[in-house]
Amino acid sequence: MRGALSGLTTRGRCLLAAGVAAALCSVVLNERDLLRVAVFVVALPLIVCLITAVARVGLHAERQIAPARVPVGGRAEVALTVRSTGRLPTGGLLISDGVPYALGGKPRFVIEHLPRHTGTQLRYAVQPMLRGIQQLGPLKATITDPFGLAEFERELARTSRLVVVPRVVPLSGVPGGSGLGSGDDGSIRLNAGHGEDDAIVRPYRQGDDLRKVHWRSTAKRDEMMVRVEESPWRGGTTVLLDHRVSGHRGTGASSSLEWAVSFAASICVHLHRYGQQIRLVTETGSVLVSDAGDGSHSDNAVLDALAALQPIHQREINCPADPGHGQELIAIIGAATPESVGQLIRYRTRGTRSLAVLLDTSAWGSAEGPEADPQGTATLLSAAGWGVTIARPDTPMAGVWGSVCRNSHKRGDSMIAGFGQ
Repeated sequence: MRGALSGLTTRGRCLLAAGVAAALCSVVLNERDLLRVAVFVVALPLIVCLITAVARVGLHAERQIAPARVPVGGRAEVALTVRSTGRLPTGGLLISDGVPYALGGKPRFVIEHLPRHTGTQLRYAVQPMLRGIQQLGPLKATITDPFGLAEFERELARTSRLVVVPRVVPLSGVPGGSGLGSGDDGSIRLNAGHGEDDAIVRPYRQGDDLRKVHWRSTAKRDEMMVRVEESPWRGGTTVLLDHRVSGHRGTGASSSLEWAVSFAASICVHLHRYGQQIRLVTETGSVLVSDAGDGSHSDNAVLDALAALQPIHQREINCPADPGHGQELIAIIGAATPESVGQLIRYRTRGTRSLAVLLDTSAWGSAEGPEADPQGTATLLSAAGWGVTIARPDTPMAGVWGSVCRNSHKRGDSMIAGFGQ
């Protein structure tokens, strides 16, 4: 009874107090008619409160989200099924689902009558504008009586997860020889001389068999080269994403960080379609996703990892080793100092293809701290043998990717020409 009385509204409590006062007055004045009215006034909120509390117990609900993974700007439908299993019909039911503000706010529904052992289905749509792992719920029901004397709230369903993945932009083309490993076109084919077959060579890596050193190409390039007996049947590319807070500008969905995340997702999905193995890493060298060595891959793994990615409060790029692990590298870099860029250059050999997309973060908005100098960073990377593309928010991602592909071809042609000199 104490739990039932806790559901009395202000109106119900006032009516109950008035009934008790009327009962006391009837005793003092010896008025039986007033006592009858007082009994009725006291009994009414108590009975209503008890019935409403009992009706609350027999409620069950389910939530279904379709699809459970939606891109930024997409649309997901949420279906709520509410059933009554109690002995009494339920009326005056207010249903509200906990929806984050980023998804559009909390939806509310009013069910005037919910018959016993039957249910009703409610639907609403969400259109997320920012990636992330969002939680819908809990689903709550507020039960009131027609007189407004009692009100009870009950949680009908817990939270459900909605994965908001980055927007993927269709791209076309790939860098020449993309994914074949070291060298500007994966590996470099040189004519070994008269009477010898063409040799496919690449720069020496620690642990390579010294018996495979190709001395003729080593002498030409002034760098130790080894013979590649077989090209790998499936390529590999490492995509590096710089997600430092200090390296980006802007807020919300229009920030340079969200642009970089969307571009990284688009590259990974695009290269997957060409059968390439993808490693997705951060500027610290941490691996977010690495395709299995059997050639299998999943776009959902990449998209889920990027959906959950949060920016880090780190001033400089800090890579303790080669982030590409000898594979070709496509780095998406925000505002960076020469010292930060030096961390990437230090562990990358000139014979391993390295491509960079530098974000002109000043075009996304101003912020405290040193201004970005994408031209200076581009000059530094180009001098180290990187192919560099500068990206701005007014340039479509497909255009930026086309520039990346063109730069890789130009760099590959210049490097191969250098071998013939």
